[in-house]
Amino acid sequence: MSTDLQSADLQTLPPDTEGQLNAMLHGAAVARLDDCGWIRVTGEDRKRWLNGMVTNSVAQLAPGEGCYNFMLNAQGRIQGDLTAWMQEDSILLETGRDQMEKLLAHLDHYIIMDDVELADLGDPWCGISLAGPKAAGLLDQIGLPATSLAPMHLKTAFWRGSSVLMLHAHSLLFARFEMWADSATIVALTEELIDAGAVPVEPAVLEQLRILEGRPRYGIDIRDSASVHDLPQETGQTRALHFTKGCYLGQEIVERIHSRGAVHRTFAGFLLTGPLPAPGTFLEAEGKPVAELTSVASVSLADRLVPVQLALGIIRREALDRNLTLTYPGGAATAIALPYAVP
Repeated sequence: MSTDLQSADLQTLPPDTEGQLNAMLHGAAVARLDDCGWIRVTGEDRKRWLNGMVTNSVAQLAPGEGCYNFMLNAQGRIQGDLTAWMQEDSILLETGRDQMEKLLAHLDHYIIMDDVELADLGDPWCGISLAGPKAAGLLDQIGLPATSLAPMHLKTAFWRGSSVLMLHAHSLLFARFEMWADSATIVALTEELIDAGAVPVEPAVLEQLRILEGRPRYGIDIRDSASVHDLPQETGQTRALHFTKGCYLGQEIVERIHSRGAVHRTFAGFLLTGPLPAPGTFLEAEGKPVAELTSVASVSLADRLVPVQLALGIIRREALDRNLTLTYPGGAATAIALPYAVP
């Protein structure tokens, strides 16, 4: 990403992340999307083939619609996540930049006799996010109509003579939009949004928002290690699953769990009292480890005298259902509903 783009959205940063976060919670905030990667899927068999590779129903998407998905192995363990966006002549896959190499290899391995081609869009495509209760109105104001764009839909818009891919992303607290275009267009768009009142925010603020919303991140909250690969139902992300679409890789395990109606572990949010623990800290109950904290944050909110200490993690269902007392060295944790209620 260009130096111009980096400087364009940093020139008016508030001096602290608290100001940035509260600007986002009550107005509109703009941020670079440096950690996103894109794959374009083309070919006559693309829809049928991809539908057999992911956990959601890509085949039912109309052009302009999107859905969140997991990629599984034959044992039903999560290998990655992505959002599929249907276009007239292709399917766009949005995922974490750090997953690109692995997902491309995984997908390519299963192209056998299919008319399917994969392409890493890479540079010079750049993206920004605009989030907050005033985001749609601000985009309307500068000539990118957003109010009429439904959640999990995308469209191609034209702004100042340039093509901009504009999407309404999944969000649990307020509207969140993404705009993707060439570097020069994104620089100009970022500057105009700032001039119109958007507040630029740092990655740390986006991470605080993610934890407030309770959006798990693959490789952090959706665990990917030599010893642990979570099952889809353990993540609590039912929006990624479709149970009537037909066969796909790992479906047998997902259906077996669905028919039994439960998993032994589940994703959850926690309110912490005591020193802020590091990710990877275990919570104990009745003298045994029952949960692992995967993301932690100290969040300063405008209506609170002290920061709120929050965490995401994986907990055993038994401990959650029995409402056991949860502790960690020097502190205690309470399971909470997600998203966290903000003023």
